Amino acid sequence: MSRITLRVLDGSDRGTVYQDLAVPVTIGREEGNTVQLNDERISRFHIKIQDDQEKVVLTDLESTNGTRVNGEETQLRILRYGDLIHVGRSVLLYGTRAQIAARLEELRANGTPIAEDLDPDELARRAEDRPNDESELQWSEEEELRSTLHIPSPPDVPVGLSPAQAAQFSEILEYLHLRVRVLIQAVAAPKEGEAVEVTFENWQELLDVQSLLAEYLRKIGEPDSE
Repeated sequence: MSRITLRVLDGSDRGTVYQDLAVPVTIGREEGNTVQLNDERISRFHIKIQDDQEKVVLTDLESTNGTRVNGEETQLRILRYGDLIHVGRSVLLYGTRAQIAARLEELRANGTPIAEDLDPDELARRAEDRPNDESELQWSEEEELRSTLHIPSPPDVPVGLSPAQAAQFSEILEYLHLRVRVLIQAVAAPKEGEAVEVTFENWQELLDVQSLLAEYLRKIGEPDSE
């Protein structure tokens, strides 16, 4: 069973540290949650954090105002140390200082480019510098916060799929691969330093692929939404 640490960087409960919580953990504004936050924009039971296949997974519990991780809207997300969880007006940092420092070292060892090394204390200081009456924090626009640890690296392929599930997953990836390959082949290779231009038709194709991916993400995150 995993045990997690959450630190509130902003919101009414700013500065509170929830240490060594045994999962599953629920977060919301009502009594009965593992973490009860004093935030009127948070749902009664807003998110759940639990173990699944040796991963720590965040699930949005059909909250009214939604959940963002590292500035991105999400319904279902594998958490990594250093992730910023935004619920209502509250922002929580996932992981202890030691866990986040270890992840930074691992990223450096793997040669992953890190835009800026901000330690958790610096994140907390930035939150403390915010005016108390600033109700709408635009964390998604703070590139330093978003790029500190949320490095876009390839995720692991899920394990434990049944043969039918693996075949279906493979079909989805192959379909997307073929569509992207056609679009890439339609672009003439530019000279060094020149910008790549795509036709309007290909631009619409790219938008359609993005739309399809968004639909897949929604169906996976909210399987009962249809």
